[in-house]
Amino acid sequence: MKHRVCLSLLCLVVSASVARSQEAVPLHPGPRFDYSKLAFQPKSWEERKLSLELATCPESNPDTESGALSQGWYWLLCSSVAAQEDLSPVFAGDWKLPISDATRIALGEIDWKKGGLTVVEVAETVKPQWQTDSLTARKGGATPPKPNILFILVDDLGYMDIGANNPSTFYETPNIDALAAKGMRFRQAYAACPVCSPTRASILTGKYPARVGITDYIGAAQPEKWGRPTKLLPAPYSEKLAHEEVTLAEAFKAGGYATFFAGKWHLGPAHYWPEDQGFDFNLGGIDRGGPYGGDKYFSPYGNPRLPDGPPGEHLPDRLATETAKFIEANGDRPFLAYLSFYSVHTPLMTREDLRQKYEAKAKTLPTDAPAWGQEHERKVRRVQNHAVYAGMVEAMDQAVGKVLAALDRAGVADHTVVVFMSDNGGLSTSEGHPTSNLPLRAGKGWLYEGGIREPMIIHAPGVTRAGSTCDTPVTSTDFYPTLLELAGLPPRPRQHVDGVSLVPLLQGRSLDRGPLFWHYPHYGNQGGSPGGAVRDGDWKLIEWYEGAVELFNLKDDLGEQHELARENPAKVKELEALLDAWRGEVGARMPVPRASAVQPPAGRQQ
Repeated sequence: MKHRVCLSLLCLVVSASVARSQEAVPLHPGPRFDYSKLAFQPKSWEERKLSLELATCPESNPDTESGALSQGWYWLLCSSVAAQEDLSPVFAGDWKLPISDATRIALGEIDWKKGGLTVVEVAETVKPQWQTDSLTARKGGATPPKPNILFILVDDLGYMDIGANNPSTFYETPNIDALAAKGMRFRQAYAACPVCSPTRASILTGKYPARVGITDYIGAAQPEKWGRPTKLLPAPYSEKLAHEEVTLAEAFKAGGYATFFAGKWHLGPAHYWPEDQGFDFNLGGIDRGGPYGGDKYFSPYGNPRLPDGPPGEHLPDRLATETAKFIEANGDRPFLAYLSFYSVHTPLMTREDLRQKYEAKAKTLPTDAPAWGQEHERKVRRVQNHAVYAGMVEAMDQAVGKVLAALDRAGVADHTVVVFMSDNGGLSTSEGHPTSNLPLRAGKGWLYEGGIREPMIIHAPGVTRAGSTCDTPVTSTDFYPTLLELAGLPPRPRQHVDGVSLVPLLQGRSLDRGPLFWHYPHYGNQGGSPGGAVRDGDWKLIEWYEGAVELFNLKDDLGEQHELARENPAKVKELEALLDAWRGEVGARMPVPRASAVQPPAGRQQ
């Protein structure tokens, strides 16, 4: 699909073998150029699609109508199949840049046709600050520095748990809120699953959990060991992230990055831990889904990949300290630091000072609001007032602040992309019911918005506008191609097949992300039952595999209180067909009736 372009630039396509440019000059736009004046004579091609790259031209100031370049103009450079072939542009210029000097920017697709060029319009593009600064300052064609990546993943944090999304939240998250004020906050961001392991796999692979095979948290009972009196047997699932997957860490490592992991892994047994999946360092990443050894959230940890600290040391602070040390030790080389908190997952534990703080704060809250509601067979918390959980949230936020401060101390904050995300919705219907996700419905383990809509922030210096927001629905498979593009690393479309680069959105442009899908063929510990879902535009359909179908319009009904299937049978049929086709395409495994011992083929359960 072609993207609209309003970029003030002079477009010339050149081959990859041209001579090196003179010194680059400061970037600034020129007058709007008439794209219709561009014409090319391809040698022997039929239609070809080329990705494009962007670079500055050197200083020159001739007449632009003659086809020459003016100071500060951009050039478009070929970067794919025709890069080594002889192109013959009508406008020839003396100033050229080789491909190696180009800054990779997603400008969409350009169609080469025999005898000429079909012009593509692209949206105005903002160059990453670290690349812009380098291009304006470098001498002799020095290579721009690669951006660092800091990926922060929180466990079980709800969309409404941070102040940036919910100014009335009971919890205090000043460091996360400050990060949102610097970058872009996504108001319709989703986890690929309402429980942890599948979403974690989706981030690291760029694939939907159903395609990878990890559709439940690792450790859940397989169907042959299922003991609950349910109508269906849950589908089987993979209990490890396959080595055949080229993880995000492996892609960055291949690109020359130092890679670091700290915290919760939960993607398989020994030999499938972070050090086996592309991370140079692993502090705390093992098979467990929570801090269940030793004194749990306090040292001693009883974790074979995390040496104990002093007695009573707090786990989120320790993980932040280790991440900060890695950042400061690698300030002179590009790095991927992946901080994956065990917080705020159960067991519900916090520091004593924070517990006392929030117990006192809870006493100041109004008491007239109903504290509990009902979600199917489960009670659901309707008020945020859990002191221990609040302390866990604040301790995690303090740890985030510690790591962000390390970026400043290391002098790398201005060329480090920071991502903040949660792996599923807040826990509201089970296991202590510690938080409320209202106005979102339900929470962790459910396909309703409370279980899958997440707090997501991306700060890419020079790309994202401070304090900006995005309302395009996106999902966790999108991180992989997005981060590759921001880092200038080559895409891996066969790997991140279910992801879409969000760089256009980060630049303030539009993006047709397409429909989003979920497949959770399991009975969750939190009350949810097997189901699938699709969101297409404002419409969301949930197909419960026990038989029911629900349809919601999220624009009009964020809380999913008004079920519309009967009033919109055509829309139900359309979305069911879309969901069914997707399940077949990804090879989704389905639950079966308890009396059946035969696994049906992938696709919709009949």
